[in-house]
Amino acid sequence: MSIGKKRRSTGRVTLAEVAQLAGVGTMTVSRALRTPEQVSDKLREKIEAAVSELGYLPNLAASSLASASSYTIAMVVPRFSESGCADMFAGLQRVLQPAGYQIMLAESQHHLEREEKLLETLLSYNLAAAVLLSVEHSHNTRMALQTANIPIVEIGAICANAIDMNIGIDYVAAMYQLTQTVIANGYQNVGLLCANQEQWIFQQHLQGWHKALLRNHMSPHRVINAAQPSSFSIGAQQLPEFLLAWPELDALVCSSDELACGALYECQRRRIKVPEQLAIVGFGNSDVSQVCQPPLTTMTVPHKEIGIQAGKALLARLNGEEWQAEGSIPSVLCRRSSC
Repeated sequence: MSIGKKRRSTGRVTLAEVAQLAGVGTMTVSRALRTPEQVSDKLREKIEAAVSELGYLPNLAASSLASASSYTIAMVVPRFSESGCADMFAGLQRVLQPAGYQIMLAESQHHLEREEKLLETLLSYNLAAAVLLSVEHSHNTRMALQTANIPIVEIGAICANAIDMNIGIDYVAAMYQLTQTVIANGYQNVGLLCANQEQWIFQQHLQGWHKALLRNHMSPHRVINAAQPSSFSIGAQQLPEFLLAWPELDALVCSSDELACGALYECQRRRIKVPEQLAIVGFGNSDVSQVCQPPLTTMTVPHKEIGIQAGKALLARLNGEEWQAEGSIPSVLCRRSSC
């Protein structure tokens, strides 16, 4: 029975319709269209006649995705606005793009279940590798990634139980060094301001903070962890909370430069002299930390270098080479006049 020029609601003739008219399977049609040399002349002519009769047009987007799947790398981040995300992405691109790989970027919005569903979808595209800007995952996510048989790299911070490769800084050591610097400058009543972030990063910040305070026989109880994401406004809003709870505060350590600058602006509004009355330090060495007044003492997090090293690690594994872990990437203290 002749099918004629049958159309679905999309207006496109399908591969299955071509196969039905030609009296062959869809895989045979696909093979004839992709690699015609693998099909006999007689069968190829039959399929070409069916294609011509139905007016079939290949789905170039789908075939492009399929053919490029082995050169597609997924990068899943908690939020696109996450500190250093853009720099790490740029570092990855610098290494992977010249090698022909493309990065597919997705946002989990700090939800483990959303990350799980995202990766389930992404893995169906036959990824070459995956990059995760997090080390906290659900059990199902870890199992799926471990059985995917592709290179996986978790970036940003060093963790104890990496799925595969792990490249980043030691947040415990970095926060310890930053807090120790504040204490060494003579400040006695030090507070820690954090904001909504990955729980594992908060725990590492807190561990480094406690280590510095307890080694100097000082109280580590002056801590506020705001529920909202890190921003200038949250830093400004939380400073009065600190001063109300601990009026003796003489130094404030912040988990990001945005929080620190927000607190600094609030000090200026209240005519609190920095660092004479209150020292403020940040974390990240962002552009704003260098141009605010006074410039912030802060820790440099080499986000772009993390991305570059992650790209090199992935490329090595994708080329069948061994990857040797070299430990954490060092963060550097930038001493400026806010402390």
